[in-house]
Amino acid sequence: MAAPFKAYDIRGIYGTELNEALAYNIGRAFATFLKPKTIVVGRDMRPHSMPLFKELARGLCEHGVDVIDIGLCSTPMNYFANGSLGADAGIMITASHNPGQYNGMKLCRREAVPISGATGIADVEQIILDEAYDAPAATPGTVREVDVLDDYRTHIQQFANITRPLKIAVDFANAIGVVEAEVFEGLPIEQSRLFDELDGSFPNHEANPLDLETFHDLQAHVRAGEFDFGIAFDGDADRVGFVDETGEIVSMDMITSLIAIALLKDEKGPVFYDLRSSWAAKEVISENGGEPLMSRVGHAFIKQQMRDAKAIFAGELSGHYYFRENYYTESSALAVIYIANIVSQSGKTLSELVAPIKRYFHSGEINSKVADVPAVFERIHARFGETGTITELDGLSMEFDEWWFNVRVSNTEPLVRLNIEAKTQPEMERLRDEMLALIRA
Repeated sequence: MAAPFKAYDIRGIYGTELNEALAYNIGRAFATFLKPKTIVVGRDMRPHSMPLFKELARGLCEHGVDVIDIGLCSTPMNYFANGSLGADAGIMITASHNPGQYNGMKLCRREAVPISGATGIADVEQIILDEAYDAPAATPGTVREVDVLDDYRTHIQQFANITRPLKIAVDFANAIGVVEAEVFEGLPIEQSRLFDELDGSFPNHEANPLDLETFHDLQAHVRAGEFDFGIAFDGDADRVGFVDETGEIVSMDMITSLIAIALLKDEKGPVFYDLRSSWAAKEVISENGGEPLMSRVGHAFIKQQMRDAKAIFAGELSGHYYFRENYYTESSALAVIYIANIVSQSGKTLSELVAPIKRYFHSGEINSKVADVPAVFERIHARFGETGTITELDGLSMEFDEWWFNVRVSNTEPLVRLNIEAKTQPEMERLRDEMLALIRA
């Protein structure tokens, strides 16, 4: 069996890389590793999520762990339940945006502190490989069902201040965003819904806001009607992408900037921006009285940085938006609420709000498969030396007067990723091509 134990979660093809037998052993190993008394477990809409849940719960209960079954839920709801119910741990059964043949698990400690490869996933894997489980408990744990939707809705809606009715288009991609979006019920938000029947085979398109093709149906729908904006959830609804009223995609760093502006009106403090973000994100945070802090890529790293700094908010270029008020974790619904607040209160369209923040020209993330990763960084160092300001928070970042770049190695795929930004479009394109030539030489 191929190992589904990854840098940030457990994920693999159902039936070959992840099955019920392994789910049972993960339950036993997780109980052995963390020794929780109570654990929140939720699941997405994939047809194999329920069978995996049953065996995971059996393994946990065998070791005396009480399982709080919150049923079908989004990943942000799972995090909320973990914190609000005072559980010792949480597991979300999902493969996020991966195709329907995949499934997986996201692991957390108390108060939704993530468990990554370096902080526990590798330990769980090793316990399974060594069959080093604790002895079964004298008194098995129990499974009880708890519905957290109403509490999650109440929690999220306390941040709503929508001053006029809005009409939004929502592409659910047949995924669990259907549940996440139930928190909008009762707010002055009219939804025009696409692909809102739960179907873990993703029959219409994948649920991945990083893939521009994901937006095609949403863009066409927005352009055919009159909407304030449109949104597209990913598979487990911990990410969300936006299009403006014209159907144009709004980059995630622009959304990060807008949410930061809204939050900093009420409270000044640290706000993290993804190191791949436009210079504008840092500038906007500073202009609005916040303390801009750069985060590395990856939810486990960002959440820890936020906790250490007691940050208000963080935005990632992949569409993750992290809020202190949701236990320093994602809430795609809360991101939508803040954009709805801004659009309704400003008297401006989303495109008009974004226009002043579009100050520079960004390449977007460009991936390259390379045979020799160290050689890539050697060529870059040889070309630029120490002529720019160097940051090595995640890969290599260099900043110059007129442009900057970041080159890093993917944590999940055999790829080198490039992001580059400059003050003019021609300069960005010239430098982008030069950097790609160095990377792909």
